[in-house]
This record gives sequence, C-alpha cells and structure tokens, in this order.
Amino acid sequence: MNVCVYTLGCRLNQCESEAIADSFAQEGFAIVSERVPSDLYIVNTCTVTSKAEQKARRMIRKFCEQGVTLVTGCYAQVNSEELSALGQRLIIVPLSKKAQLLKLAKHINSCLLAGFTLDEAARSFGDEAASPFDYDAATFSYHSRAYLKVQDGCDNSCAYCRVHIARGEAISLDVATVVERALSLQRAGFQEIMLTGVNLTMYDHQGSGLGGLLEALLSNLSSSMRLRLSSMEPDHIDARLLDVLSDTRMQPHFHIPIQSGSDRILKRVDRNYTIEELKQILEHLRRVKDDPFIAADFITGLPGESEADFAQTRDLILSQEFAALHIFPFSPRPDTPLANPTDRVAESVRDERAKVLRAVGRTLFERYQSRQVGQRGEVILQNRKGGSWYGVSGNYLEVKIDDPPAFGREGMLVAGRFGPVVEGESCISFLVERQVV
Repeated sequence: MNVCVYTLGCRLNQCESEAIADSFAQEGFAIVSERVPSDLYIVNTCTVTSKAEQKARRMIRKFCEQGVTLVTGCYAQVNSEELSALGQRLIIVPLSKKAQLLKLAKHINSCLLAGFTLDEAARSFGDEAASPFDYDAATFSYHSRAYLKVQDGCDNSCAYCRVHIARGEAISLDVATVVERALSLQRAGFQEIMLTGVNLTMYDHQGSGLGGLLEALLSNLSSSMRLRLSSMEPDHIDARLLDVLSDTRMQPHFHIPIQSGSDRILKRVDRNYTIEELKQILEHLRRVKDDPFIAADFITGLPGESEADFAQTRDLILSQEFAALHIFPFSPRPDTPLANPTDRVAESVRDERAKVLRAVGRTLFERYQSRQVGQRGEVILQNRKGGSWYGVSGNYLEVKIDDPPAFGREGMLVAGRFGPVVEGESCISFLVERQVV
C-alpha cells in the first residue's frame, strides 16, 4: 500500500514528517512522492504565509480525489473548519495529536487484518493526546544526518506571525532526555545531529538556556559527533550560547531570522532586538568561526516599511555579506495584530523589493562559494548519483565528489579540500583526503 507524506513549511515540520514516514516504512508500507498515486496521504501544513496555505488547499483537494487524506500541522490547527470542507475523504489531526501519527501505521495494519477499509481504519484511530517530543531518536532513520527535536512553541508574539497561536507556549525537552537521545543516535552510527525547535534559542530560557544544553551534549558526545542548530532567534542569543559555539564540533552554519534592517520596523512588528545588538551577535559568530555560513530571513513590505527602511535592510545585508538569504514578501495573517494594517505597503512595491533582495542573495551566495575554493572542510556523504558522491559540508554547502573514495558510505564524515564550483550545478567540488573517526 502506498503512503505519501507531503510537507510544507519549516525544517521542524520536515523532521516530524520524516519520522511519520519512517513509522509507515517500518510497518511495510511503500513511501512514495506526491507524483505517484497513493492510497493514503498525510499532509503536514504551514501557516506562515498565505501562499503556503493556498498550496496546501490545492494539494489537499488533489489528494482527496485519489485517496484517504489526513491533514495536520499549523494550518490545520488554526483553520480546521476551512480545511474540512475541501474533501469527503479528509481527516483533520490537530497538533495535540500529531505525534500519535507515529502509531497510525501499526493501527491501520491491525484494522485491515480485521476487515476494516482504509478509511474506517484511519477514522477509528486513537483519540488520546500525545507529547510533541514523542518524535524521539529511535523514530528517525536518516541515512546521512539525524534530527533531534528539543523545543516546541514560542513565547514571542511577533505582530505578523501566528505560529505561536498554533504551536502554543514554549516548552523544552529536559536535558537528560536530550543527551540520552543524542547518545542513541551516536550509537546508531550518525556523525551529525541537527537540533530543531519552533524557537530553538528559547530552549529552557528560564534556566541554563540553549548554551547549557549544548555544554551537556558536547561533554557526553564523542569527538567525531558534529552538532548543528536549525535556527537562532536573535533576542535569545546570550553570551553562554555564543561561547559554546567555539567548540570545533559545532558546525560553522547559522540561520538567523532577522526580518528587517530597520530598527523602526523591528519595533513596529514587535521584534525584541536592535540592529546594533544583531551586529554584535554576528561579529561574535565570525570571531568564533572562520568565515561561517550565515543565512538570514527577511520580510519585504512589512507594514510601514518606507524606501529608507528598505534601504537600511539592503545596506545591512550587503555590509554583513550573508551567505544566503530567505526572502518572504509580507503576507497578512488572520488573528495577528497586522492582519489589517492601515499602513500596508503596495503589493507591487513589496514584490519588487523581494526581487531585489533575492538577486542580492544570489550574488552573495556565489561569493561565499568562491571564497571556499582551496579551503579545508568536512563533509557528510549523503547520496551517490552517476558515480559521484554528493554531500553537505560543515558550513552547509552542497558538494560533489567526482573521485569518491572506495570506503565511502552514506552518513560518513570525511575531510578534505574544496575545489571549484561545479559548472551547471549549484554545488562546489570537494576532494576527499580521509575519513573522520
């Protein structure tokens, strides 16, 4: 029986979807892409932008015509009635029960043996709530890198965002359990773990914080285990966290949602930091890591954004030379303070500004790639195609290895030197010199 797990949105959604897909694979189901007809579809939705919601509705309608469709995620949490009307064979799974989907495959198999139809089996599934941390280390079966969810929810109330409405208050998995799950991943042979959460730097922010968690992990994990952070909100990056990033096992890759280079706009949308504070953080990151890959999120056309505000954003991007940009045109979200702003920027202006910043981002990424040529680095091997290995470096560059070592395998950590950018591909070449053990 074919199962498709279709995901929109953040890396955390992707991690949770992978866990759900793996639970079905372990029960003998065939995991297929959305391009292959399926008996069961599980759609993990996002509510960050109206575009993400529009795409979710389009795919849900399509899937409902083909098979039983379960819909979960943030969009399903805040607009369940709207989504319920999209198809006859549609089942809404709220976030409070999302982790229960990890047990759905076993339940369906039992029901099918008892003579139930697939629709009956899916609708008879357990109604109990589940912990957002049920996606434990044993759940994941990534062949190259492991993901470990340590945080959920958000206590910030940014005026444009309703993720905190969908996900609820910030909660953290206790340090001892995080360490135990990380050690389990290490024993399983993984050499890199990415820590994930809705607002990762809000981890245990009433206690020792994310810095304290990293200290505990680094003191228990081996010298060959690498750690990577999914993202870091600026307002909870403290001195303890910045200091622990100097450990060589912390990967030189940081993703920071900034949203605007204008203090006036940051204040307008309830972001709790200034550009000067942000610059100090970036300076520290570059001090503890040699030319790290720093990616940043920006929103164009936020309410009240003038040409001067946009110029400040562009100037910040150019002066800081971010390695990658993720640009989002402002999308008013229901139930937020900016759902109906009186000082809304014209969509044509918003979109033109996004176009400008995306062009800047492409140029900066190419510059960053070029700077790596001849530099040493480490790479996790991910997959092999046409005789070449592809992987991801510590500083988050996709690499191609045309002369792969005979000892190579998926998930292996290797060291070597970056070569030229590969013509016709968005990756950089890499010469393997040794395995890292």
